[in-house]
Amino acid sequence: MFTRFRRLRKNENIRSLVRENHVRKEDLIYPLFARYGKNFREEVASMPGVFQLSVDELLKELEGVTAKGIQAIMLFGIPQTKDSIGSDALDSHGIIAHALGAIKANFPDLYVVTDLCFCEYTDHGHCGILDSCGCVVNDATLEILAQQAVIHARAGADMIAPSGMMDGTIAVLREALDIAGFEDIPLMSYSTKFASSYYGPFRDVAESAPSHGDRRGYQMDPANGNEAIRESLEDEMQGADILMVKPAFVYLDIVRAIKERSSLPLCVYNVSGEYAMLKLAGKAGLIDYEKVLMETMVSFKRAGADLIITYHAQEVCDLLDRS
Repeated sequence: MFTRFRRLRKNENIRSLVRENHVRKEDLIYPLFARYGKNFREEVASMPGVFQLSVDELLKELEGVTAKGIQAIMLFGIPQTKDSIGSDALDSHGIIAHALGAIKANFPDLYVVTDLCFCEYTDHGHCGILDSCGCVVNDATLEILAQQAVIHARAGADMIAPSGMMDGTIAVLREALDIAGFEDIPLMSYSTKFASSYYGPFRDVAESAPSHGDRRGYQMDPANGNEAIRESLEDEMQGADILMVKPAFVYLDIVRAIKERSSLPLCVYNVSGEYAMLKLAGKAGLIDYEKVLMETMVSFKRAGADLIITYHAQEVCDLLDRS
């Protein structure tokens, strides 16, 4: 005797009935990039289909985004001027606050997650305040991250996602938000964020490439699995509401390991380099783009992800509608 697995694979009806993992529109978070100006919509060469948008153009974009059934976005800001401490990020009238106000006035039911970091806002491209040697100072950066978080909350953010990988971030932000009266604002921690080479195209769209050195001093070594798990469990202990692994493609072992150790919702960030590779491979005719895209999304869910941040979100919604 042997098991006939093919009995449950015979046709699409039975395959659908026994399918273990599903991608839903509700799982998706769509990243968008707001900048100052008007009537500004510029596609990023390294990320086909991804744009820098002035706030008026962002609102136009959201009409299509929400019509497709996307319920949540992640908002990034691109300032007009940058300085050593990222002053625009600390301005209650800065680009994120301005964009949030417009979004909430026009799309009150859209769930807006704000990225909380300084790399887009500093003239040196690092994620916080630097010392005289050019290294990020952890605790001084925590102080301005707390200020930034309260500004986001007051402007209308539904969730805040700190991405700078400073030690102690979640504890400091939770305290700052609670004191300011925003105890109901959840924190989605970039809890396991690797110093990855997959971020290149993002640095084009966010204009956030470091002017010197790299971010290996505060982002995680890609070789370290146990440390990655400890990072996420530490953020859970500090009060994170959702954990994240970034990037996704080549870190699905980490996704599974964290999922087995934490009951918190788990998000993956399908990052810019991953997005660009699929896009360019599809354009070159090397893959069946739509099938590979959906297989990739399912792989994230199978590994244990509950939520997926992806630049593919609109396309995924189109494919789900056609399925």
